[in-house]
Amino acid sequence: MPKVKTNRVKYPEGWELIEPTLRELEGKMREAENDPHDGKRKCEALWPIFKIAHQKSRYIYDLYYRRKEISKELYEFCLDQGHADRNLIAKWKKPGYERLCCLRCIQPRDHNFQTTCVCRVPKHLREEKAIECVHCGCRGCASGD
Repeated sequence: MPKVKTNRVKYPEGWELIEPTLRELEGKMREAENDPHDGKRKCEALWPIFKIAHQKSRYIYDLYYRRKEISKELYEFCLDQGHADRNLIAKWKKPGYERLCCLRCIQPRDHNFQTTCVCRVPKHLREEKAIECVHCGCRGCASGD
């Protein structure tokens, strides 16, 4: 007799502990996506979405690597299901990228003169004090800040 496939995902142990926070962040993400962007620049409309995606990834990263409150199985499940950005977390583990806001800020092809974003410059080396990243609205994510 053939196996009956179900669409139900089996959640690992400990999922019920992080589910409310992830659901709340998903709700905020939906609101940010549906929010009208009247009067904002084209790039500014995406800033709340980048911020919430960063929060979700940082939440799962902190639970697994810093506080050690979730299992490897649950961590991998969250990455596989798209609750966190695997590539961003991989960068956070490297020295110098612990506070990275998004991956677009370190891609040289998106910037003039093939460099990284202005938010990656340490605060003591900046000429201007009040800056915002064009891509995600970050005000500074250099490790030395």
